[in-house]
Amino acid sequence: MADEEEEVERDGSGSSGGTNSGSGGDGAGWLRPMDAEQLRECGHRMVDFVADYYKSIETFPVLSQVQPGYLKELLPDTAPSKPDTLEALFDDIREKIVPGVTHWQSPNYFAYYPSNSSTAGFLGEMLSAAFNIVGFSWITSPAATELEVIVLDWFAKMLRLPSQFLSTALGGGVIQGTASESVLVVLLAARDRTLRKHGKTSLEKLVVYASDQTHSALQKACQIAGIFPENVRLVKADFDKNYAVAPLAISDAIATDLSSGLIPFFICATVGTTSSSAVDPLPELGQIAKANNMWLHIDAAYAGSACICPEYRHYLNGVEEADSFNMNAHKWFLTNFDCSLLWVKDRSYLIQSLSTNPEFLKNKASQENSVFDFKDWQIPLGRRFRSLKLWMVLRLYGVDNLQSHIRKHIELAKHFEQLVISDSRFEVVTPRTFSLVCFRLVPLASDQDNGRKLNYDLMDAANSSGKIFISHTILSGKFVLRFAVGAPLTEEQHINAAWKILQDLATKQLLGSP
Repeated sequence: MADEEEEVERDGSGSSGGTNSGSGGDGAGWLRPMDAEQLRECGHRMVDFVADYYKSIETFPVLSQVQPGYLKELLPDTAPSKPDTLEALFDDIREKIVPGVTHWQSPNYFAYYPSNSSTAGFLGEMLSAAFNIVGFSWITSPAATELEVIVLDWFAKMLRLPSQFLSTALGGGVIQGTASESVLVVLLAARDRTLRKHGKTSLEKLVVYASDQTHSALQKACQIAGIFPENVRLVKADFDKNYAVAPLAISDAIATDLSSGLIPFFICATVGTTSSSAVDPLPELGQIAKANNMWLHIDAAYAGSACICPEYRHYLNGVEEADSFNMNAHKWFLTNFDCSLLWVKDRSYLIQSLSTNPEFLKNKASQENSVFDFKDWQIPLGRRFRSLKLWMVLRLYGVDNLQSHIRKHIELAKHFEQLVISDSRFEVVTPRTFSLVCFRLVPLASDQDNGRKLNYDLMDAANSSGKIFISHTILSGKFVLRFAVGAPLTEEQHINAAWKILQDLATKQLLGSP
């Protein structure tokens, strides 16, 4: 039997192929699960592939132009039984995968909000993948937990968050996957805190409050947390305040619910709403939450990055009354997805709601309460070494350069806003706050749908061209185009080129040309 196994290895179908095995060439061998020299060879080739991708990224349509189901026609029905070569795999990526990719890192990507990557973020991801730890508790990799604590404290100080949010106090920071996860875990913590006071049978009485501009992640969190749909108050935003929520409207809703025997327990405020980048009035909402013993969560997923700049920090005034605060470093902070930063003033509420302590996870450090076990601060048990990439971004760029990165995009957005204003055929729908411009092609007075089709067709034509990608929203019944500046490679020339495309397409639209 031993002789047969040795023969298998010698003939190349086992695990001892040469340096070319599984990485190109004749494909006689196979890629061993973890071999340092094969990793070196294949890793170099992968980095070259990625570098070439970024070098040529502007040659691809920004928005993928494929049709649903395209890939099923190109790939076989079953997985291969024999190993293929890395070169063949690269060919398939170029010919079959890349056409189905929407290029979020393209300098001509202006849709939704940015999802930044960077050299530092990419290197951090590589190192995290190399270690490939599952860091649910301190003992599973002490460096993963302790680095996360340190960089979250660094970031809290950059944002000038209250000292209660630091790990040295009762609170602290933790990296979640997304802002959706962040709002869910704090909602659960707030729910359970309230139920401990009023009794578990009071769940059907709990009420949540937010602007109707709040991200839909809040509604999903409420569904998961068992909050009755009829007890989610999405209060109409104030048009005169750039679609920020009116504190009086929140107060009135709370008063009405209290008189009906309901239990208001959670307010979600937003700094940089998805539709218009509106900023809710944090000081007033904080006072309302405090007066009613409610949990105040601040979602600054997009705009939180800007608040590391002193000139934008005032948008966080009032955070001192919040119980939790969240921002996504993977949106606008050059940190590859996923890296959502969450701080709480009192971590005990998270831990009481989310902790488990089975026998097989017990260890001395945890039992002595001398360490953080982040498994008790999140929904899943397992977690990646995400703090590495944030640490590397902070180390390799520094705060000064990161502030310049933010400021540059805001200046480019201002430039685009002025271009829109300069053309009387267009209008800026709501004032720009950060790097998002909301605008539209002004319809004729006789237009029966208030410009909906006109602007949809303009957006569709722009996106179908493959040259740029923009998205839309609805504000006060108007179909509005969103132009979000934030891709790492975007320069003024890309802004000007995008505007020229929109102008030319608008001319065709208004003239009725095909």
